[in-house]
This record gives sequence, structure tokens and C-alpha cells, in this order.
Amino acid sequence: MQLHGIHHVTAVTSNAKGNHDFYTQVLGLRLVKKSVNQDDVSAYHLFYADKLGTPGTDMTFFDWATIDANRKGADSIANTLFRVNGRPALDYWVARLEANQVQHQGIEQVDHRAVLRFQDPEGQRLTLMDDQNAPFEGEPWDGAGIPAEYTLRGFYGTLLSVPRLAQVEPILTQVLGFTRATTYPSPDNAQETITIYTMDGGGPGKEVHLLEQPRQPIARLGYGGVHHVAFRLKDDAEQQAWLQKLTQVGLPNSGVVDRFYFRSLYFRITQGILFELATDEPGFAVDENIETLGEALALPPFLEPRRKQIEAGLKPL
Repeated sequence: MQLHGIHHVTAVTSNAKGNHDFYTQVLGLRLVKKSVNQDDVSAYHLFYADKLGTPGTDMTFFDWATIDANRKGADSIANTLFRVNGRPALDYWVARLEANQVQHQGIEQVDHRAVLRFQDPEGQRLTLMDDQNAPFEGEPWDGAGIPAEYTLRGFYGTLLSVPRLAQVEPILTQVLGFTRATTYPSPDNAQETITIYTMDGGGPGKEVHLLEQPRQPIARLGYGGVHHVAFRLKDDAEQQAWLQKLTQVGLPNSGVVDRFYFRSLYFRITQGILFELATDEPGFAVDENIETLGEALALPPFLEPRRKQIEAGLKPL
């Protein structure tokens, strides 16, 4: 059994309009779905991705206006790694970030890869990584004025911070089928190490990096933090097989939850790190045309009877 890469990353904002402006106007992603948190309909759930909303390109945000700032630390999803094609793309992004007054750490070599690290206006930690022209199954969004060869090409991976690697490695390797690949020193602290785990052959979109931080305080989720990371399943049959496996090994889980645009299966690998297994099907075009994705408030059928009430509680973007 294999997971097939990162499906999406869901983070937290307290400023939906500012979040929308940054991810569409600065990072050049497309708003492919403007919806609400199905468990808290007072909050937007915003989905940013490539032109088609391809699984593996989609960073999403819950808008929780009253939440405190994220407290960085161990036991958390600490950084989202996007992919771009080549050093010229990283050079382009240095200039673009500077033109938009976004501070960054310059182009660095991390584990023999060129990377560019920065934060969004709420402190969300992001990294662009050179994917060396690896195959990309999505389609660049051409509506933000960014040359196609420089656009973000979905996820390279995700960085998790854990107090002890030994606590989570058995879940990753023995339960989820990840392969331990290599270890490199943290670019922020040479005394800390990062271990890469791969899935489905590895490569861009199929890596999880684990930063071991035994001396760091425990993180607390807030705006500027990541709520969960989801991994790709091809279809419902794969999801049922994974549900059976998680149940057999005694890993508490949500059971299958129908999110309308995909079906989800949630479980925690630690108290602070939430994983999701999400189907590629049916996708964001199930209730909108590709040409008009994200332009109107989209609600799953079970929320449609409450549309007027829900719209009245949301601020325009």
C-alpha cells in the first residue's frame, strides 16, 4: 500500500482578505474554491492551487479571525515546501518577494538543493525548492502575471518538527509505508538534524522532512500555523483499504468523511500533528466550471439550504 504524495496543506489565517491578496497576488496561486469550514460555517475555507486545482498543488486556509498567533515549536507542521523549476525561477522569486516587501533568507543550499525561505504576512513559514525540472502533472495558473516557467508547481514536501524522531518513525515507516532516505543538518541549527522520508518512489511532492527538536517548547496552533497535511489516495477503494489498516493497527481515526470535493480520513501521528488521507476524486470542478473556479461562494449540497445564513456571516474578500 502506498500514499501517492501530498494532496493539500491546510493552514490558519486570521485575515481572510490579506491572506487572499498575498496568495493570489504575490505568490500567484489561483483561488480555486471559496467555501466555508464544513465544521464551522462561520469561517471561510479558501483553496489556492494551480489553474485546474490539481491535487498536490493546493494550499488551503481556515479563517479564524479571533485566534491568537501561532507559537512555533516542536510537535507541529513547521514549514510548507513548494517546488519551482530551476535556479532562474528562484532568482525571479527573490526579485518578486523584494518588490512586494517580503523578507526572505536568500537562496541557500540545503541538502544539496537550492532553496528560498520566507514567511507570509502572518508568519506562515514557506520554502521554495528547485525541483530540477521534475515532471509536473498540473497546469500553471496564467492569471497572475507570472511567467509560466517561474510559477509555483505545487508541493515539494512538508517539514514536521518533533521532540524525538523515534516517537514517529514507526508510524511513518511501518504503518504508512514511508521510506527513510537521508539526514542533513538543520540550516538554522547545526546541532539539529532533519531526516527525509519518501513515499511512492520519492521526489518532488513525495517527501516528508522530520526536524528533531528535543529542546524546543511544544508549539501551539494559531494564525501563521499549519492545521494538517493531507496525502493523496487515488480513489475510494484505496481509502477503504487504508481505513482498514489504521483500524487494525489500533490508530484512532475519524472514519471516512465526505468533503464533497474529496473524501477524507483523519488521524494524529502525535498530539500536535494531524494527517489526512484524501482522495483525488472528484475534484473542484464537480460544482463549478474550470473557467470560473473560486469566483462564487461554493457550498456542498448539505449546506446549500443554509446559504443565505452562511453568506450573511462572511465578510467579502
